[in-house]
Amino acid sequence: MENNNLSKPQYFYAVGLSYKKADAEIRGKFSLDALAKTRLLKQAKEEGIESLIVTSTCNRTEIYGFAEHPFQLIKLICENSQGTVESFQSVGFVYKNQEAINHMFRVGTGLDSQILGDFEIISQLKNSFAESRSFGLINTYLDRLINAVIQASKKIKNETQISSGATSVSFASVQYIIKNVENIGTKNILLFGTGKIGRNTCENLVKHTKNEHITLINRTKSKAEKIAGKLNLIVKDYSELHLELQKADVVVVATGAQNPTIDKAILNLKKPILILDLSIPKNVNEDVKELEGVTLIHMDHLAQMTDDTLENRKKHIPAAEAIIAEVKEEFIVWTKARKFAPTIHALKAKLNAIKIAELNFQSKKITGFNEEQAEIISNRIIQKITTHFANHLKDDDTMVDESIEWIKKVFQIEATAK
Repeated sequence: MENNNLSKPQYFYAVGLSYKKADAEIRGKFSLDALAKTRLLKQAKEEGIESLIVTSTCNRTEIYGFAEHPFQLIKLICENSQGTVESFQSVGFVYKNQEAINHMFRVGTGLDSQILGDFEIISQLKNSFAESRSFGLINTYLDRLINAVIQASKKIKNETQISSGATSVSFASVQYIIKNVENIGTKNILLFGTGKIGRNTCENLVKHTKNEHITLINRTKSKAEKIAGKLNLIVKDYSELHLELQKADVVVVATGAQNPTIDKAILNLKKPILILDLSIPKNVNEDVKELEGVTLIHMDHLAQMTDDTLENRKKHIPAAEAIIAEVKEEFIVWTKARKFAPTIHALKAKLNAIKIAELNFQSKKITGFNEEQAEIISNRIIQKITTHFANHLKDDDTMVDESIEWIKKVFQIEATAK
């Protein structure tokens, strides 16, 4: 797990915070928008971090990467968000080496999602991976690990029922609306924000409510028009937000703004209104609850909803964990082989040098010496010897580091793992 490219030991860490210990307000302080993530990657490059990826979603902000000490990664999060080190210490986590690998597999396969089986995170990890690679921040180890997580995620989705039914907060929000708003098909619904959660919510609203009174507003109108065209919805200018809020019975807020965009001052209520804030950081000011007739629901509340579908999905956790164990074992085998491969190559080169010297000596000493046959036999012996050593190093009970040092000492070879 150590990265021996550098003079000081580097370890693989997963550091961050999630919905498990951090509420929406705290997660909002540590959230990283696109610009903040880019700044973080540039800073990591400048500070000599060899390899890392960063992801920031409504449920978590995390870094997976190599460092001498986890604080190097924690510092990157805090210096590029509104979060503090003190706050991180109370709600954050640090996983090292094998624990970090385990965590990444659980996150990427939806087992650690706020709603079990939510696979949206894997596409976010893919995007984070691509961005880090564009900065030259992906080494061979992290490249292999990410691809193993993607493989496990795909296999779980295809071979288990853990993602059947509702698999996201956006779906849960629509279920909440249906259960709590009478005659939803006749109500005025306003969707403010067209990010991924907003798009998914919009599609679910159309599919499950058959409502023809859904209005979309986005700061960039063209994005709203693109979605509306597919779903045959109404689009309004951002400047008309305050007017549309007056007409709405249900408002779904899913913007990427870093500060609240809706507060009690903008609401001029003429009837009761249900507001669902699916944004991190929160985009609806808590002061709206001071107004009579306002019901404000945040995504953390939606994620606590359980239904038969969710309970059903829990039955498939053992099957998902078995797939993770299988793919993870392949990755661990690869890491072991990668660790001792340079030593085996160096051993082979040493034995070849001994062979060449001995064949030269014997060809001069023995009359009619058959060098071609001797070469074939010698090569087969060398192959068998190195295979024996490789199999020993692959064994689960082998102490790899000590064995490598022993081989290097006995055969007087130098091999640096890369």
